[in-house]
Amino acid sequence: MAENKIEKNKEYEIEITGLGFQGEGVGRVNNFTVFVEGALPKELVKIKIVKVSKNYAFGKLIDIIKPSKERTEPICDIYKRCGGCQIQHMSYEAQLKFKKQRVIDSIERIGKIKDVIIHDTIGMTNPYNYRNKVQLPVRLVKGMPVIGFFAPRSHEIIKMDKCYIQDKSSSKIISIIKKWIEENNLAPYDEITGEGILRHIMIRNSNKTGDIMVVLVTNSENLPHKEDLIERLKGVKGIKSIIQNINLKKTNVILGNKCKTLWGSDTITDYIGNFKFNISPLSFFQVNPVQTEILYNTALKYADLSGDEVVFDAYCGTGTISLFLAQRAKKVYGVEIVAEAIENAKENAKINNITNTEFIVGESEVVIPNLIEKGIYADVVVVDPPRKGCDRKLLDAVAKMSPERIVYVSCDVGTLARDLGILEELSYKTIEIQPVDMFPQTCHVECVVLMSRVDK
Repeated sequence: MAENKIEKNKEYEIEITGLGFQGEGVGRVNNFTVFVEGALPKELVKIKIVKVSKNYAFGKLIDIIKPSKERTEPICDIYKRCGGCQIQHMSYEAQLKFKKQRVIDSIERIGKIKDVIIHDTIGMTNPYNYRNKVQLPVRLVKGMPVIGFFAPRSHEIIKMDKCYIQDKSSSKIISIIKKWIEENNLAPYDEITGEGILRHIMIRNSNKTGDIMVVLVTNSENLPHKEDLIERLKGVKGIKSIIQNINLKKTNVILGNKCKTLWGSDTITDYIGNFKFNISPLSFFQVNPVQTEILYNTALKYADLSGDEVVFDAYCGTGTISLFLAQRAKKVYGVEIVAEAIENAKENAKINNITNTEFIVGESEVVIPNLIEKGIYADVVVVDPPRKGCDRKLLDAVAKMSPERIVYVSCDVGTLARDLGILEELSYKTIEIQPVDMFPQTCHVECVVLMSRVDK
């Protein structure tokens, strides 16, 4: 039997021949598949088997006997413990190739689609310090307040002094807040008892304006010593807003619904392309606006609008893609189930003087068929669903309407491949796919896909 071919806790030498979807190395021991986190293709490594399943096993990397040419030394001290970056040990060129291969493998294996143009992944000039938002829990560890990230698959806090994918200002701000907590003996939140004051720290940065917002998430209406903290933070270049967010619930949800501006403005401003966005603590905004502009411009290119088209933007969120499409469309209908996001979308359109958009609250799979029943048809449909992909009802309704083109923006290649396979059965052909690296140093990849109607 397969389970007898490999033993738990035993050490093996193994050659890595490929990469899994999470960037883990893949090799074989006695013809048995083994996944090894931190290993790269063409490496000979020493591993210890830590888990054996029916058809595969997991090995812990002990030693790299023969390293890959693509291996690079991670610049982060807590890289192996934090889990925020999965592939920092891989050269950036190799990361981009890995992400393209992820797309190819998913499209062929899950979607059963071949003969499609899949472009090279569009990367960043500087694949560090790209995130404009960081959320850090504050907890008491061995009697000391600790600010950091949760370790993978746990609620163990990994202390963080510097994060290389966050904006550079974040480290300085965290250091100031930590010192303020210690000197004022402020009690961090306890997840078990539900006691303590300070739960999380969120920092938002504007890529274009340099504005910074600091949000303190508290388990109390009152925030002791807040004047002291305001004085300390005011000296940091770029800080425009200091907010208290109140979350009194015993929950894993980070933010509560109530915000109080302690100092400065209620929002900060950023841009994607020429479009302006006012960002509050509760606003959704893409965490990598540099790559977001590339992503949206690609979607606009694939939509191929002349100015006469009606466009449906399903899962429109706060309307960011809708605004890009509205530049060249006759009318854009944005649909989103989150009411607050729709209000933000309307405000974003108003700020940017966009008058040819209409935003509707509801499930895309319900609203869009209703629009069709009312005689409103789209020439082009854009979908940007969450990780679970599109609802089958939506895909059926869109295909029945027969728009010329479908542009699919995806944050999960697995559900993307599944949905493309469904649309191929509904008289659409996948023409080309553009992967975009929105999250360097991680295994995630975003894609923009052009599909065209096939007349039968």
